[in-house]
Amino acid sequence: MSVPPVPPPPTGAAPVRTSTGVFVCLEGGDGGGKSTQSALLVERLRSEGYEAVPTFEPGDTAVGRELRRIVLDPATGDLAARTEALLYAADKAEHVERVVLPALGRGAVVVTDRYVDSTLAYQGAGRVLGGALAGLEQVARWATRGLRPHLTVVLDVPPAAGLGRLEGRDRIEAESAEFHERARQAFLALAAQDPAHYLVVDARGTREEIAATVWARVAPLLAQAARAARTVGEGA
Repeated sequence: MSVPPVPPPPTGAAPVRTSTGVFVCLEGGDGGGKSTQSALLVERLRSEGYEAVPTFEPGDTAVGRELRRIVLDPATGDLAARTEALLYAADKAEHVERVVLPALGRGAVVVTDRYVDSTLAYQGAGRVLGGALAGLEQVARWATRGLRPHLTVVLDVPPAAGLGRLEGRDRIEAESAEFHERARQAFLALAAQDPAHYLVVDARGTREEIAATVWARVAPLLAQAARAARTVGEGA
């Protein structure tokens, strides 16, 4: 399969990372094990005494559940690429406002399954928005107040391997192999632009191997969460 090279998505917006709590995002193609690794990370964090908040996009708010139904239900059929992107942006705005920022504000570790990079990869590169990519990022960053994770873990898997793990496919998962390969290359391009805040892991490893690799990168970030938690407790 021949897939044209995907240019790195633009990253012109100034990044915003909170000084309280820790924000970790798991990204990558479908079937890469994001949900499994999110659950393992949350379990490890809680065992170490941290408040860990598992969350996901799209759909982890009341409004988000309706938006998720629209964008993922095969019955929705075709959507204009910009319509789809704006629906995802609306979910992100509600998610950050209602779930992510409040948890970070009290010093929690937020672990999200998908975030802005998924929009840039799927709606940007996957849909081949081309010259509209810069505008797409502006919308996504505006919707999320410019908030970026302290660490984004990209679970990299070839589309054939990842999609082959799925029992059924939603509206996005049912897209062509070329679509998913373009998205994969966009995830890798984003990670290559900012290695200090990204970790790329081969998702074909064992769940235990992957979890250990992820923990090794997350653990050094946790002093910020611990300090924030103590400060909140002392001020109560």
